[in-house]
Amino acid sequence: MDRIDQLRIFIRVAHSGGFTLAADQLGVPRPTVSLAIQQLESRLGVRVFNRTTRRVSLTQDGEALLDRAIALVADSEELEQQFRPQGATLSGRLRVDMPSRIARRLVAPALPTFFARHPGMTVELGSSDRAIDLVHEGIDCALRVGEMSASSLVARPLGALRMIHCASPGYLAQHGVPQSPEDLGQHHAVNYASPTSGRIAPWEWLQDGTLQTMQMEGLVAVNNAETYIACCLAGLGLIQIPAFDVQEHLAAGELVEVLQEWPVLSMPVQLVYPHRRHLSRRMQVFGEWLAGVLAPCLE
Repeated sequence: MDRIDQLRIFIRVAHSGGFTLAADQLGVPRPTVSLAIQQLESRLGVRVFNRTTRRVSLTQDGEALLDRAIALVADSEELEQQFRPQGATLSGRLRVDMPSRIARRLVAPALPTFFARHPGMTVELGSSDRAIDLVHEGIDCALRVGEMSASSLVARPLGALRMIHCASPGYLAQHGVPQSPEDLGQHHAVNYASPTSGRIAPWEWLQDGTLQTMQMEGLVAVNNAETYIACCLAGLGLIQIPAFDVQEHLAAGELVEVLQEWPVLSMPVQLVYPHRRHLSRRMQVFGEWLAGVLAPCLE
C-alpha cells in the first residue's frame, strides 16, 4: 500500500471515528485499515490515534497531520486528473445521499444511462429525508432541498423546485375549496415534521411578493415524504409539495391544485460536497449527469 492510500485511510478513520466504520465506508476489510494505520504510525514514528474499545480519537500529532494529509491527497488526485486523458474510462465508487422521493422517482430510473457511459463506476445511493453528516458518514456528495444553513459544505446550486398547494377531491368535497389564505383557518393540513429537529413546518405562501406563514391545524403529522402524500390522498388535509412529485396524481384527478394565485415559494436544490479544494473527475461527471436528470423538474 502506497503512502497516499495510507493517508486516505487515515483521513477516513479520523472523520468516521472508528476503524470498522472507516472500513465499511471505504469498502475494504477492517484488517486493511488497521494495517495501514500501523504502517503510517511506524513510518512517522508517532501515534496518530488514541484507541479505546468503542472509539478512536486523534492524538495531538494526528491533529497536526490531518489538514496536511487532506491537502496532500487532494494534490495527488489533482495531479493524476491533470494527466489523465479526458476520454479515459473512469472507475471507482461514489457514495451519494438524497431525498427519498427524488432518489426513487427521478434518479434510480435514470441510473442505467449513467452506468452505460461509465461502466467502471459504482454508486452507493442513500436516500432519506434527514440531513446527514457527510464527513462523519463518508459521503462524497448529497442532494439537498431547501435553504442551506451555515456550514463548511461546498454547495453547487442546481435550480429550484416549483411548489404547489393541493388536496384530494374527497377532502375538498367535505371541507370546501379554499378560495384565499383567509380560508385556511377552516381547514386541516397534513403537517410535516422535520426528520432532524421534529419541528412542524409552517404553511407558507407568497402574497404581493411577500412570504406569509401560519401554523395550520392538523389531524396528523408525518416526517416522511411518502407518508405525507399518502395522507393527502386519504383525504386528511392540504399539503404543500413539489409539483413533479404529484404530477401523476394531478393528471389522474386523485389530487387537485388549489390557491394558485397565492403560490408557494420555490424550493432551492443544491449538490453539496465536504469542503475540499478539488473535486475528483468521478464527482464532476456525476454532478453534471445529475444536473441533467433533474433539469426538467427545476425552474
